[in-house]
Amino acid sequence: MTLYILLGVALLILLFSFRTISQGTIGVVTIFGKYRRILSPGLNFIIPIIETVHKRISIQNRSVELGFQAVTIDQANVNFTSMLLYSVFDQAEETIKNVAFKFVDEKNFMQALIRSVEGSVRAFVATKKQSEVLVLRTEIVENVKTQLDKILEDWGYHLIDLQINDVAFDEEVMRSMAKVVASNNLKAAAENEGQALLITKTKAAEADGNAIRISAEAEKLAAQLRGQGIAFFREEVAVGMSKAAQLMKDNDLDASFILFNIWTEAIKNFAEHGKGNVIFLDGNIESMEKSLKQLMAMGQLDKNA
Repeated sequence: MTLYILLGVALLILLFSFRTISQGTIGVVTIFGKYRRILSPGLNFIIPIIETVHKRISIQNRSVELGFQAVTIDQANVNFTSMLLYSVFDQAEETIKNVAFKFVDEKNFMQALIRSVEGSVRAFVATKKQSEVLVLRTEIVENVKTQLDKILEDWGYHLIDLQINDVAFDEEVMRSMAKVVASNNLKAAAENEGQALLITKTKAAEADGNAIRISAEAEKLAAQLRGQGIAFFREEVAVGMSKAAQLMKDNDLDASFILFNIWTEAIKNFAEHGKGNVIFLDGNIESMEKSLKQLMAMGQLDKNA
C-alpha cells in the first residue's frame, strides 16, 4: 500500500515537473519569487514546488485603440482617434526580465504606455496651429516614435506604429473653419471673375483700338486717293483747256468763248445734279460779260507772272 502511495506521489511530482509554453509566448520562471530563467515555446521541465512559472509573456504584436484630446497653440481643441501597434522588443533574456518585472501588472503598463503617447502628441500639437494639424499626421507619428523609442526599449517594448485614424475639432471650431474656407473660396471666385472681366474689357478695348486704327488708315488712304483723283482731274482739265485755247488761237477765235462755254457748262451741271438746293446766279448779260473779263484778266496776270 505504501509503495502505491509513493508511486502516486512520484507520478504527481513528475506530472507537475513539465510545463507547456505556447508558440509566440515566453515563460518566466522564479524560485520563491526570485527570477530564475526563461522558458521557450514547447514542453519544458521545471523543479516542482521550488520553481514556478511566474508569467507567460506574449512576443506577438499587440494593438490598442486610443482616444484623447490635444490643444493647439491657438487654443483649438483637437480630438484624436488612433491605433497603437507595439510588441516586445526582442526575445533576449534581459528584455524579457524588463517586460516581466518593470510593472506590477499589464494594466499599469498599458496606462503608462497610453499616457506617454498622449503626452508626446499633446506636446507636439501644442506648438502647431489648428490649420496645420490636419496635414501633419506623419510628422506626429515620427515625433512620438522619436520620443518614446528609448523609453519603451527600457521597458522591453518597441513602438511599431501609431496610426491616427481621425482628427476632429470641436463643433464651434469646425464651423469657423468652414466659414474661413467658404470665404476663401468666395474671394478666389471674385478674383477669378475680376481677372476674367479685366481680360474681356482689355480684349474689347484692343479690338476697338484696332478697328479705329484700321478705319483711320482706310480713311487716310481714301483721302489720299480722292486728292490724287482731284489733282488728276484738274490736270486733265488744264491740259484740255490748254489744247482748246491753242486750237482756238490757231483758228483766230476769241479765247473768251472758252470761258463762256465753261460758264454755260457750270450752269448746266447745277441744273442736272442739283438736289433741291437753291443757287442764285446773275443772268444779266452785262454781269456775265463783266465776269468773263475778270476771268480773262486773271488769265492775263498768270501769263505775265
